[in-house]
Amino acid sequence: VYRGSVKDFQGFDANQDAEALYNAMKGFGSDKEAILDLITSRSNKQRVEICQAYKSLYGKDLIADLKYELTGKFERLIVSLMRPPAYGDAKEIKDAISGIGTDEKCLIEILASRTNQEIHDLVAAYKDAYERDLEADVVGDTSGHFKKMLVVLLQGAREEDDVVSEDLVEQDAKDLLEAGELKWGTDEAQFIYILGRRSRQHLRLVFDEYLKIAGKPIERSIRAELSGDFEKLMLAVVKCIRSTAEYFAERLYKAMKGLGTRDNTLIRIMVSRSEIDMLDIREVFRTKYEKSLYNMIKEDTSGEYKKALLKLCGGDDDAAGEFFPEAAQVAYRMWELSAVKVELRGTVQPAADFNDDGDAQVLRKAMKGLGTDEGAIIEVLTKRSNAQRQQILKAYKAHYGRDLMADLKSELSGSLAKLILGLMLTPAQYDAKQLRKAVEGAGTDESVLIEIMATRNNQEIKAINEAYQEAYHKSLEDDLSSDTSGHFKRILISLALGNRDEGPENLTQAHEDAKKLADVSSNDSSDSLETRFLSILCTRSYPHLCRVFQEFIKMTNHDVEHAIKKRMSGDVRDAFVAIVRSVKNKPAFFADKLYKSMKGAGTDERTLTRIMISRSEIDLFNIRGEFIDLFDKSLHHMIEKDTSGDYRKALLALCGGED
Repeated sequence: VYRGSVKDFQGFDANQDAEALYNAMKGFGSDKEAILDLITSRSNKQRVEICQAYKSLYGKDLIADLKYELTGKFERLIVSLMRPPAYGDAKEIKDAISGIGTDEKCLIEILASRTNQEIHDLVAAYKDAYERDLEADVVGDTSGHFKKMLVVLLQGAREEDDVVSEDLVEQDAKDLLEAGELKWGTDEAQFIYILGRRSRQHLRLVFDEYLKIAGKPIERSIRAELSGDFEKLMLAVVKCIRSTAEYFAERLYKAMKGLGTRDNTLIRIMVSRSEIDMLDIREVFRTKYEKSLYNMIKEDTSGEYKKALLKLCGGDDDAAGEFFPEAAQVAYRMWELSAVKVELRGTVQPAADFNDDGDAQVLRKAMKGLGTDEGAIIEVLTKRSNAQRQQILKAYKAHYGRDLMADLKSELSGSLAKLILGLMLTPAQYDAKQLRKAVEGAGTDESVLIEIMATRNNQEIKAINEAYQEAYHKSLEDDLSSDTSGHFKRILISLALGNRDEGPENLTQAHEDAKKLADVSSNDSSDSLETRFLSILCTRSYPHLCRVFQEFIKMTNHDVEHAIKKRMSGDVRDAFVAIVRSVKNKPAFFADKLYKSMKGAGTDERTLTRIMISRSEIDLFNIRGEFIDLFDKSLHHMIEKDTSGDYRKALLALCGGED
């Protein structure tokens, strides 16, 4: 199936188009609108024929005339469209390695994403256009393992056999693990050989096997073991193996997000993918970034340049509401990966040689007399498990006849006080307190209710109920009932029961559940869309829901999260999305919340504190890994940049390390 956005123009006449372009550039000024309309609605093959016809009719070079008549980014875009794909890639690489410095990102993008045939065509085009050997020029301009991998890719010799050996898959996954994580130093040659030569289908299975045996995705190991441009190249190769459309969607997003636009990247991708997979890129873009590529281009560019880019984009997915197979495949792969068991690890472990009486003495000394030694308090309480902190509370009372919580409250203040006092509560007491704060007083903090209720397991929910009753002498269910309403209240009450099934998946039932979620035709008010989602998302086990979501994608070509966002709104939508994301990848859910708490102006310290405390002994190590995967920066780095003083010191101690 053709997945490009630009197709052959019906009724094409090269001479007629050449004449139209000549007239558009004749005389004073040029008709830019006519030029962009014509060129963006012809395929590359047809544009090449127009160039030939133009030369035959007028004895002039069309590309030279376009360069003369047009200016700036618009000129670069139109001229790029006139070159055959291989010659376009050759020009991009020549520009990347000419002059002072090298555009490594351009080299990586082109050589990591092209097929064997495209690489062979590129090498031939470079030789034809510049009378030089591409490999020799790349070797002369790069170095080290980065150079070696580029040379391997330039051979265009990736295996193309779709028949995969399970034994070889297991061996390659094991070899990669032993070359990196299990080795003192890194055997880069093994990474180059396997990632540079094996077929795409084979490598996808290798990556799945690697996740099973290493407990982490291959990307995370590459970040840990490799560095610099070599690391970036290998990550690009992995991303392209997984999904070329997803790789380019991410590149386009990064080219336009924030201040300024990376126009060279934007032009190169929009031109090079317009007749290959632009429809897939568009839909993956819409799914990943919750806005259409069309709208982002519209907001980020201007003039004829914008008009030409939008024509190449080929449509607005926000308006169309379509969902293409590539996005479904990306979503399906994410669910498949979520089904693989990964060991969850906290960053705070029980202290070895723990002495509760000794710790109590250190804390008393830190708070006695004038001033407070916040550093000593942080050092003790962030390096002890919650169970050990409970023992310190008792030892402090027995030794000094004083309430440690009261002394800490008296001596500390602000964000640090909230963090340290939160650490001293049991997990259930802490969650109960956060829920109480969310419902008491004027207004309700629905985001806190959703975060806690959607992510805790049955045992944690039951412990929260008991702690809530003990602390506030009323049931959590009663407070939720009186402070919320409608379907949102019903969702929270269902979750507060802590009765989620804990069994394995049931494939037959999963198929039926997926059908119920996908059914938009039911007119029975007693079986509303929200009721059906509640009855499944709030009661089925996590393994079973993973299977339901996979079945849903197979049936509808939609990710269930996409369907929820399209068909629901407000707190109900947010609650269901939180449950889905928690099922899919709970550490990624919390990584996203941590990022949002610190990005932009100001810091949401309540959210930051709450998550750092509540996840520190459960999965904060995994959250750190997801954070760097999602946002290309470490959680440690962002906390360091966004907070200050003793509060920062305590948060970094809980974070447990720089990635």
